[in-house]
Amino acid sequence: MRGRPTIYDDQQILLKAQSVFWTKGYTATSLEDLLKAMDIGSGSFYNAFKGGKKELFRKALLQRRAAFNQFKAELKKNESPIELIKDFFRSIAESDSLVHLQGCIIVNTVVEMTFVDEELEKESVAILMEVEKMFTAEIEKAQKKGTLKNQTDPVILGRYLITLWNGLNVTRRMYPDNNILKEQIEMQLEIIS
Repeated sequence: MRGRPTIYDDQQILLKAQSVFWTKGYTATSLEDLLKAMDIGSGSFYNAFKGGKKELFRKALLQRRAAFNQFKAELKKNESPIELIKDFFRSIAESDSLVHLQGCIIVNTVVEMTFVDEELEKESVAILMEVEKMFTAEIEKAQKKGTLKNQTDPVILGRYLITLWNGLNVTRRMYPDNNILKEQIEMQLEIIS
């Protein structure tokens, strides 16, 4: 006899929930919002996510961490990782206005959870720090190979790039115009030429 399938393994369902969190934030997202987006009942929800909304939100954050880890793996295989990093930033200026208004779920969470939920704040900060370290490592390699002219401490340049990432995720809400963003991004990326 087969039991009911566990829905938390279904990546599509997690992506639907992630989309709601990404748009509304953790605090403003209600259980009803999640159930509607995931197309499940509350019994199935609590059966799959014993920790409730917070557990589901953590899983949404982990999906973003997995996406960053996938990008990190691509960097390791790429012959020009600095160009791939630049393309990562340039791709922001190719998004539609809804994506601009959503920003980055990790950055949003750091801002939203400061003084609200220390656990979720720390998890989000840890993800951003992992991305910063990824940038730093690639910058250091490029400097040693001589493919990056700027010889500023790679830690400072890595932090610069994460600051750029954080800032762009606010700026794109102010100016959800791809041409404006393209100019801003290109100017900022000059530092890693």
